[in-house]
Amino acid sequence: MFGCLVAGRLVQTDMQQVDPTHFVFNIENADTVNHIVVFLTGTMPFPDGMGGAIHFSWPSSEGVAWRFLGYITNEKPSAIFKISGLKKGSISNDNPFMQVIQQGQQMNTMSQIGIAVEPITQIAQQIPAENTQTSNMSNFAEFTTKMLENFYNYASSFGITQAHMTSQPDVTWVPLTVLNQWYENFKRKMTQNTNFWKS
Repeated sequence: MFGCLVAGRLVQTDMQQVDPTHFVFNIENADTVNHIVVFLTGTMPFPDGMGGAIHFSWPSSEGVAWRFLGYITNEKPSAIFKISGLKKGSISNDNPFMQVIQQGQQMNTMSQIGIAVEPITQIAQQIPAENTQTSNMSNFAEFTTKMLENFYNYASSFGITQAHMTSQPDVTWVPLTVLNQWYENFKRKMTQNTNFWKS
């Protein structure tokens, strides 16, 4: 059902099932890991209204620190997480995934990726750990904004006034104000909802 990919390594499909709704992947030599990908393999979808909350554990002298990274769903079947900033920090005893793992198994010196199958409404209320960068829309929005600024600057460099226009029947002219208005509208929509372009 789930797969895990550590950057620079082979894909892992050897998850361990802790109970009917909790799964773990062991991550060896976690000191060398910066990014991980968690995904659905396509063999079995989540039940309707359910998704997978992704957690990362880092063993420490105080015990195991579990951090919520993000989630996957049938509509978003994969996610990339940066974990290099999460390897140190305080333990979170209120993490529901930690309670299940403590009951089900002992941690060893390796890290783990945990997947908890939960209602999407419950997952959406959780806040990812600081310093976790997913392949979400923040990077996409930044790229899109830079791309649009580049396009706008390029197109406006060809701008001429009406006085300098010569009659060219086979050329279509678009006023620069139209391009500017479109650009401002796009930026506003991107600020309000980075997924607006999907609809």
